[in-house]
Amino acid sequence: MELKDDFSKSLNTQLFKLISEVAKSYGMQAYVIGGFVRDHLLDRKNKKDIDIVAIGSGIELAKAVQKKLKGAKPVKVFKTFGTAVIEWNQLDVEFVGSRKESYSDETRNPQVESGTLEDDQNRRDFSINALAVSLNLENFGELLDPFNGISDLKQKIIRTPLDPDLTYSDDPLRMLRAIRFATQLNFVIEEKSLAAITKNTARINIISKERIVDELTKILAAKKPSHGFLLLEKTGLLKHVLPELIALKGVDEFEGQRHKDNFYHTLEVVDNLCPNSNNIWLRWAALLHDIGKASAKKFIPNSGWTFHNHEFIGSKMIYKIFKRLKMPLNDKMKYVQKMVSMSSRPIIIAEDHVTDSAIRRLLFDAGPFIDDLITLCEADITTKNPKRFDRYHNNFKIVREKIISIEEKDHLRNFQPPISGEIIMKYFGIKPSREIGKIKESIKEAILDGEIPNKFEPAFEKMKEEGKKIGLKADE
Repeated sequence: MELKDDFSKSLNTQLFKLISEVAKSYGMQAYVIGGFVRDHLLDRKNKKDIDIVAIGSGIELAKAVQKKLKGAKPVKVFKTFGTAVIEWNQLDVEFVGSRKESYSDETRNPQVESGTLEDDQNRRDFSINALAVSLNLENFGELLDPFNGISDLKQKIIRTPLDPDLTYSDDPLRMLRAIRFATQLNFVIEEKSLAAITKNTARINIISKERIVDELTKILAAKKPSHGFLLLEKTGLLKHVLPELIALKGVDEFEGQRHKDNFYHTLEVVDNLCPNSNNIWLRWAALLHDIGKASAKKFIPNSGWTFHNHEFIGSKMIYKIFKRLKMPLNDKMKYVQKMVSMSSRPIIIAEDHVTDSAIRRLLFDAGPFIDDLITLCEADITTKNPKRFDRYHNNFKIVREKIISIEEKDHLRNFQPPISGEIIMKYFGIKPSREIGKIKESIKEAILDGEIPNKFEPAFEKMKEEGKKIGLKADE
């Protein structure tokens, strides 16, 4: 791998020059360290986070830099962690004093004391994140690589600077970070490091659920999330963070009939989805779309393996998973529930003759998320039979075309009934009652069945017809 190792242009900016000058005036040394250096070497687009380590007070240096940096927002100080952040020009520049750390068994929060640059590099999680570049005038732009991070970058290896067993035991979040970086960068976790992760999996339970979900989400946001989830399963971490996925693993055989391994199928679906959608919540839905299959699995003689009602079961499981992982119990969760509960609907339509009525009902139920649902279902086509693969995709093409045609005519994506309860009450001179709901339901069904268009006039006539059936008369 060729590395972009010239820092002259990337450091020749207003920000880095100013940090260099201010650090010198305060008698400090300063270095840019971690992700910015790594991503520059990989010629990888940086996420707009820059870490500065100061030999001295990082908070003091941040405040001094902010005063001279035009357009910088007030410094955010985090005294507990000894850090300070400047928001400037869409960048988050974090300053920290060099330090050394020690840990206890009960928490990943270390005991911290001042240290040298070497101490600070020792505490870094991986060799590729321990790379530092000097911002000091005497050796400005010099790369400091005490753990052969450059070699690991070239060989695409994730390796800890110090003993991996101690590194992961001290801060178990690093196990997820190792897998996340391996997934994002398409790197391999070094053998001793992988063994140490496997040994320390139970330590992940001291990590907050929010931190765990953040790493899982970053794995899902990668180009090929299966890389990460296979490592999570291989090391044993997955059973601690998402046991519902582990329950999908394995193939049962009865009377010579087998079903597919739904764990590996799920990962294939997620990978299939990624080139077509960056919607992270749709990716979560893809990851969880079959979780109901473990409990729904049943063998029926002369029929084979079935997973009846697994979509409904899976959608009910979403709330428990989100609550346990302290994920948002809001519209994001409801979106994932809807995708999971409806994940087979378009497939069933695509298998049969695609009727306008079926498309209307699909549009009505999926609402504004119809495109996401179809994208998920297309990703769910994992058959290795070329003819079946082509047939499904051709049928989905027909489904998409019919959706466009019917949506233009009936406007069901954000369905609003053309006849309100107020109109019904006024016309028949009645008060709120069950009859109003019956009439509205009949109008809705007539629209979805294609008996009448989704327009006021035909719906009004349908209202009068249904009212007459149940003995209502127009209020003269």
